[in-house]
Amino acid sequence: MRSWGSSNRLSAAAGAHSPFTSRVSALLLAMFATTATIYVAGRLWQGSENRLHLVEGFERRNSQVKSAMSVDDTLKLASCGEQKKKLAAAEMDLAAARQAGFVSKHSAEKGDGHSKKNLLAVIGIITTFGRKKNRDAIRKAWMPTGAALKKLEDEKGIVVRFVIGRSANHGDSLDREIDSENRQTNDFIVLDGKVEATEEAPKKTKLFFINAVENWNAEFYVKINDDVFVNIDALGATLSTHLDKPRVYIGCMKSGEVFSEPNHKWYEPDWWKFGDGKSYFRHASGEIYAISRALAQFISINRSILRTYAHDDVSTGSWFIGLAAKFINEGNFCCSSWSPGALCAAV
Repeated sequence: MRSWGSSNRLSAAAGAHSPFTSRVSALLLAMFATTATIYVAGRLWQGSENRLHLVEGFERRNSQVKSAMSVDDTLKLASCGEQKKKLAAAEMDLAAARQAGFVSKHSAEKGDGHSKKNLLAVIGIITTFGRKKNRDAIRKAWMPTGAALKKLEDEKGIVVRFVIGRSANHGDSLDREIDSENRQTNDFIVLDGKVEATEEAPKKTKLFFINAVENWNAEFYVKINDDVFVNIDALGATLSTHLDKPRVYIGCMKSGEVFSEPNHKWYEPDWWKFGDGKSYFRHASGEIYAISRALAQFISINRSILRTYAHDDVSTGSWFIGLAAKFINEGNFCCSSWSPGALCAAV
């Protein structure tokens, strides 16, 4: 049995030990917190130093790249850009010169056996296979043959040629017949890259103008069908009255109905483009029409972007709608009948 005195001492000892333990625990906790704080701060500082080194390295390399570009590459890029500007300006000047009626020296001296002197007109008679009777009738009626054909060119400045493409079966009997006829008459423009087909007539007409303006230097280029008879002297006289006009489109001007029925003879697949009235814009009738050199050169230069419609006369007229070209409605180009002094007649 414990006495009161001994119990009191034990209590005092316990009371004395409790504050000491609390101070030790607080001290250890403070040391741990300080150590953790130092550790975390050290890691953050190390990370910031690493990032700083990375940024400095990146800026150093970027500066080196910029320095290298600024010496040679930058000069090359600047020179290249300047050359591109000069080339674009030269191309624009060349296109403008061509449209104004100028032809480059290279084009003018191209050796193809055709006359490069200044002519009044190049006439292309659009023909096709199986129409030799029409061609012979024209040769007998108004188109000179042999030496007289060359004389017409030398004395009156007028070139006349039949225009034809090639057979879909290149080199077959149809092609051979045309080649044989041409060897005898020497009065064809054979479009080797063009297949003869009714639906291809507009493209064939475009190729005629391109071929003619690239091979002959003439004031006018005339398209005629092979069922039209022409008074050469009257045609030459009429064309001569328009020599003062740089961009002129001459013909028997008309409009005409646009047919949207697929089974119609004159069906126009693009009928919907011509408005609710279904009427073509003003254009020259296809029997015969003439264009000046500047317009023929325009066709040649823009050949790849000039679209065609179902008919060659509509197609040709569409190319000049947006140009500063003079449309001349020439009554003498209306070939409805033949009369004394008439320019042409359709048969």
